[in-house]
Amino acid sequence: MNDFKEMFRRLGCARGWTAAQFWATLLIVLAGVAWTRVPERHSWQVGLTFLLPLLMLAALLALEAGTMRGFLQRDERRVRFAWGALTLLVWIAVVWIAWYLLDWCDDHIYLWAGYLNSRASAHARARVFTFSHIVLWFTILEWTFRWIVVPAKVIPHAMASAQWGGRLPWRKLLRMLLNWRWWLGTVIAALLGVWLPGHFFNGEPHGTPTHQMWAVGLKLAGAFLLAILSWVLLLALAAVVLARDEQGAKAPGDDAMHLVPVGPGPLGEDSVKLPLPQSGDDAGGNS
Repeated sequence: MNDFKEMFRRLGCARGWTAAQFWATLLIVLAGVAWTRVPERHSWQVGLTFLLPLLMLAALLALEAGTMRGFLQRDERRVRFAWGALTLLVWIAVVWIAWYLLDWCDDHIYLWAGYLNSRASAHARARVFTFSHIVLWFTILEWTFRWIVVPAKVIPHAMASAQWGGRLPWRKLLRMLLNWRWWLGTVIAALLGVWLPGHFFNGEPHGTPTHQMWAVGLKLAGAFLLAILSWVLLLALAAVVLARDEQGAKAPGDDAMHLVPVGPGPLGEDSVKLPLPQSGDDAGGNS
């Protein structure tokens, strides 16, 4: 429950970036659609086809880096905004490589299913290891890696690099990847943002053309809102889990407490915590 409270608190503190995730992402998507419609009859149109993707990429990097940094809030070790945004290119490349490999696996699912089906016994081929069952298992496995495993591993590293650049807190990231709450949140976000919207378009269209156009528009709007909402909540949860150690750690100061013995023996059960003595400058300033 405390994690949820902290998550929504961070959403409120960075409400500008939270709102930008919805309207700025929509503008980027519309710009991408417009980019595919740009003719190439004149030289300035050709130049525009090269310029628009760069502008969309810059806007996307700024949007995501700003949102991640806003959720993590200010830190004395925080790097400059431009450097934090540029580091996201590394994780975009990692995701692209992972998706390329998963696409390759997706193209070979039927081949692998046929091979495993042929190697099974006659009884297993008819009952359990049927071709359709194996295809379904491989499809679920590929979907799990694409929408759960890859985001769960990349998002914490991307948020850390957007905040601290190349100085990644590896121990903290490892503890986050072993946190069951983070994995549960990733699973819920994948189901709400990917699996559920995918079912909006399964039914057969019916009604008048106008009715079908409205239905498709509402489905697209619902899918977009669910996807962005899931993404924003997942980033906020990642910020909570990633910053938990930062909040628990207390920097030493004038009120730092240290163990001192009250008896002749060493530090142990009879020890108590006493404040450190103030320095001469501090004492003089307070007198």
